[in-house]
Amino acid sequence: MPLIDRRSFLVSFVGAAAGSLAIGAAQSPHPSPRPGVDGSKVLTIDQLDRKGAAPVFDQVRRIPEIADGIRCHCGCADRPEYRSLLSCFEGDGMAQMCEICQGQAKLAATMHKFRRSLDKIREAIDRQFH
Repeated sequence: MPLIDRRSFLVSFVGAAAGSLAIGAAQSPHPSPRPGVDGSKVLTIDQLDRKGAAPVFDQVRRIPEIADGIRCHCGCADRPEYRSLLSCFEGDGMAQMCEICQGQAKLAATMHKFRRSLDKIREAIDRQFH
């Protein structure tokens, strides 16, 4: 088995590490919150099929600028109408049935209540749900 010199090893190692970081970043990019985004499109209790989900929808309505800066990890990001976690609580309200969407929203709302930054909220969501 041929040995490689130190320089070749380091170049290969650094290249592989950089590639791994790029792949990880590509799998979970968080969107930038849109300026002036609001929660006016978040479904109300009257619009929900599952009324028990109303409290988490209310939480998201209060923090649209946070929810709009988070990528949901349940797989809904592959949907054409998807933009951010906020999207999960609008339109057809798929978050009514999804524990991941709801869990991410609850964590974001709790952390926001304790004045955590969007970056810290994203880190916690990525750790717990990715």
